[in-house]
Order: sequence, then C-alpha cells, then structure tokens
Amino acid sequence: MSVQKVLIVEDDEWLVEQYMRVLSSAGYNVVSVSNALSAIQAIDDFQPDAIILDMLLTGSTALALLHELQSYGDTGIIPIILCTNIANEISLKNLRPYGVMQIIDKTKMKPDDLTVALRSVLP
Repeated sequence: MSVQKVLIVEDDEWLVEQYMRVLSSAGYNVVSVSNALSAIQAIDDFQPDAIILDMLLTGSTALALLHELQSYGDTGIIPIILCTNIANEISLKNLRPYGVMQIIDKTKMKPDDLTVALRSVLP
C-alpha cells in the first residue's frame, strides 16, 4: 500500500510545524501551503488523499477554496478536515456538500486528533 498524502492549508507556521511533525511520524506524506491560491497549485501537483484546512486563511477564506474544489470531479472527492478556532460557529451538516468530513476545534485539539480524523476519512 502506498503512503497516503495529506495537504495542510494553514497560515500559522507554528501549527504547520506541529501538524507536519505529528502526521509525518504517523506515516503520512505531508505538504503544507499557507493560502488558498497555493493550495490549488499544490492539489494539482501533489494530488493529496486528504486536506486539512484552516477556515480563516489570510487573504482568502476556506469557503472560496471549498467552492473551487467542488467545481471539479477529481478534487471534489478529496475528504477535507477543517481545523479552526471557530468550530462552534460552523455546521458540519452545511459543509458536507463541500467535502468536509470532520471539524476539529483548534482550541481543544490534542496532538493525535489529526491522525484519528484522517484514519476515519481515509480508506
């Protein structure tokens, strides 16, 4: 079985380092970008199996990226895990049509929450 690829879209460098450390040690091939525009290019180049997405990105919202991903058949099927400080303001039910499978509250998350979430959305 090949190594599963995860794209992190997060503009907080410290969090990116933590996410990459945890996911790499769990055996994932991980790439990160800091904004939605870079994410589109990274998705084309890297072809991730899953995306970890911050809701409040500098310069563009995650919603713009979610809309873009859903407009293509190949990217519309990539499972997305939102990692956000505003988890209590977001409805998973409303975001499921955009490929969002789970929402993790950054203010309450533990290091292994990302790997648990990825295992639940990836085959």
